[in-house]
Amino acid sequence: IAALCRRRGIPLIVDASQSAGVLPLDMTALGAAFLAMPGHKGLYGPQGTGVLVCGEGVPVRTLLEGGTGSMSIQQHMPDFLPDRLEAGTHNMPGIAGLLEGLRYVQTQGTERILTHERRLIRQAAAGLSRIPGVTVYGDGGAVQAGVLSFQIDGMDCEAVGEALGARGIAVRAGLHCAPLAHQSAGTLEAGTVRASVSAFNTPQEVERFTQEVARLTAGQK
Repeated sequence: IAALCRRRGIPLIVDASQSAGVLPLDMTALGAAFLAMPGHKGLYGPQGTGVLVCGEGVPVRTLLEGGTGSMSIQQHMPDFLPDRLEAGTHNMPGIAGLLEGLRYVQTQGTERILTHERRLIRQAAAGLSRIPGVTVYGDGGAVQAGVLSFQIDGMDCEAVGEALGARGIAVRAGLHCAPLAHQSAGTLEAGTVRASVSAFNTPQEVERFTQEVARLTAGQK
């Protein structure tokens, strides 16, 4: 993809939503002009934070501006970085929280976090696969990181998510901002239920999760 973009003169933007904080990211190796990632997932920061890493020499223009940044005497934003992109009041509490999340990831190391998440995903995939009426999507945790999608026959994914939430288990249901992936998987109309794990989850929690899905599938309260 990077080579195709280079031939066409198109800057490649890599979405690292599910990989930042779990996988090592190298912009040069990826051939990326930009690397975008949310702060509230694998980086353990607050919601409403994120990071956009811009490659050297890649021009970046603002879409919306407010005020004139650090050069108030001017009528327009400064022409030098980072001031050119820093209009308005910053979300300092969010930035401070994101910094602590980044420090945690650096302390633990992405390899250790990835190994832990894959172990839990393999456990969850194996447990769900043993439940009649449950379809698991993915490779069972062999390569994928800390997310796992599944469906329960005859149950709407939103209803499954709500029922698990009532049991104290937070999952996400729907198309997960990736309708093309669901189209290729044949789940575009129904969507899936997605469970995710982090460095803080335990095998005991995964066991309880699969037990609750089994009870739900069997019609138990």
